[in-house]
Amino acid sequence: MGDGRARRGALGIAAVTPKAVLGAVLLLGGCNSVGTAAGAVAGLASGAGTANPVVGTAVGLGTKAAVDELVIYIGRVRQNAEQDAIAEAAGSLPVGVAATWEIRHTIPIGDEHGTLRVVRAIANPLALCHEIVFTVIAGKERSHYVTTECLDGTHWRWALAEPATMRWGFLQ
Repeated sequence: MGDGRARRGALGIAAVTPKAVLGAVLLLGGCNSVGTAAGAVAGLASGAGTANPVVGTAVGLGTKAAVDELVIYIGRVRQNAEQDAIAEAAGSLPVGVAATWEIRHTIPIGDEHGTLRVVRAIANPLALCHEIVFTVIAGKERSHYVTTECLDGTHWRWALAEPATMRWGFLQ
């Protein structure tokens, strides 16, 4: 181990400095790296503050797990709001009528809009349901989907999980 201890080993001092770790994490990009970045910073800070690498590792992993769950929760809330906006816009429409829908989030990232059409009414003993075809326009990209919504008391709710395969990744 010598005078410099493990931090000056084969990888060199730059491999363990907070700036190097944070820079490497930020290169990963996207929301998926937010938890990693937070965990790395918290782990380095607590490890340096306590001079105990085990404490730093535990704090870093705990912080990463908590932030990752927070990102997933926020994604679910936002996508649920989008599904509710589509369901409410289509709920009062008769079969064959087209309308527009849009969602405006508090933080204006991922605001989307599109058109929709009720293509079939499905009456059953449990609930009144609609099959709808809708588009989602996000920037210059336009995607088409089909789903089912049902009347739940006084509100129309998303009833089919199949569009979740690609579009609603957080709900899987």
